[in-house]
Amino acid sequence: MNKQTTKLFKIRLKKGDTVIVRAGKYKGKTGKVLATHPSENKVTVEGINIVKKAIKPNQQHPQGAIVELTKPMWVSKVSIVDPSTKKASRIGYKVAKDGTKTRVFKKSGKEIK
Repeated sequence: MNKQTTKLFKIRLKKGDTVIVRAGKYKGKTGKVLATHPSENKVTVEGINIVKKAIKPNQQHPQGAIVELTKPMWVSKVSIVDPSTKKASRIGYKVAKDGTKTRVFKKSGKEIK
């Protein structure tokens, strides 16, 4: 994908949602969504996909340092956790008669708070 055409992906997850990792190195782990990146189709999850990065000496780290960063991961690898069943679910939408749109769990049909 070149720089000029930036497609925004429809990410149904929001900041603060509790998600479970469905695939990869961190499979089965849960965490909160810290940020969504619609242009990259990725989400940043607390405590998941942590990498170590070497930093050159600068004002904050005169000796240089190795810092741990939480990197974004593909949104397809995570799914929201239904708090009543503690299991992964997909997200659907319900539109009320007054036109308000709410997110719901596909498995239980309950509203996402």
